[in-house]
Amino acid sequence: MTKKGIFITFEGPDGCGKTTIINLIYKDLQKKFGKDNVVLTREPGGKNNVIAEDIRNILLNKLDYKISDRAEALLFAASRAQHVKDFIIPNLKKKKIVLCDRYIHSSLVYQGYARKLGIKEVWDINNFAINNTMPDFTILLMLKPEQGLARIQANKNRDVNRLDRETLDLHKQVYLGYKKIANLYKNKIVQIDANNTIERVHKDTIKAILKKINK
Repeated sequence: MTKKGIFITFEGPDGCGKTTIINLIYKDLQKKFGKDNVVLTREPGGKNNVIAEDIRNILLNKLDYKISDRAEALLFAASRAQHVKDFIIPNLKKKKIVLCDRYIHSSLVYQGYARKLGIKEVWDINNFAINNTMPDFTILLMLKPEQGLARIQANKNRDVNRLDRETLDLHKQVYLGYKKIANLYKNKIVQIDANNTIERVHKDTIKAILKKINK
């Protein structure tokens, strides 16, 4: 068990391999710190959280829902608020390592930058929602949008959602948004080159995480 809870989030453009890597890291950290001391969750939604998951179903639906950009930003923040209250904060209080597949930086990038709602405006909405519960650090897997979309199309087992079907232009904006966010929060974000084999990305990621934890 760690001396205090550690909150680590994983970010990246669609198709960067983020979910695969976070599951590998989850197993690594369980082996090192004990199965009961590491928990894994994801957004939108959250582990065993009915309210947050219901909002996820609206956001990632496969139907032709016409969700406005502002409504989308607010729905992500609402889901996150419930997730933080019911899962993230309780586990941090138990001094666990909490791994989360996407968090506030996704909203800053997708809604704030790519949807052009404004990074500050989306930050204000989400800062209220999370009540200052920020990650200790964030792993950012970077991959160019063309490569990410090619991976999505090649992965027949992937459940393609509403955001995956967005235009290439939006995915390019997402990539640029992550570059901007990485610069704004460079002391808290560790960039990993996702244009490598899974084995190499996994190795680079666990090395970076253990270095941060040991500090």
